[in-house]
Amino acid sequence: MSAVFFHRMRSLFSIALVLLVVLMITVEASMKKKEKAKEAKADAECSEWQYGKCVPNSGDCGAGIREATCNEQTKKTKCKVPCNWKKDFGADCKYKFGRWAECDTTTGTRSRSGQLKKALFNAECQTTIKVSKPCTPKTPKPKGGEKKKGKGKEN
Repeated sequence: MSAVFFHRMRSLFSIALVLLVVLMITVEASMKKKEKAKEAKADAECSEWQYGKCVPNSGDCGAGIREATCNEQTKKTKCKVPCNWKKDFGADCKYKFGRWAECDTTTGTRSRSGQLKKALFNAECQTTIKVSKPCTPKTPKPKGGEKKKGKGKEN
């Protein structure tokens, strides 16, 4: 009789433990849902969010955080700073560029200009910008019949 009693108690304890875990998961999910609803309500109340620049988590590019303020509210959102030449004028300013100009032999660079297409997150962007890059020397390609010689000693 005592073995049956312990078996029933163990089963009852197991069921109670499972129910407790399910209850905890349900309460946690409900709390997260309420927090998201509060954030959505705060976003709806404020129409003039002011966004700061995206600040990389490490280094000068990559994943980062952008802070936004409205009245007395502050929120942080995830963002990304591109790791390429565009970082001179910011990731939040999108431009439409023309063709690259011919190489300027005095400076050794070629340039092109861009017109502002879109300013993200209320960013302050220049309406027109000019970017430049080094000229690339044009090397003639070998003709079809010629083969490149490999590295190493010649016989």
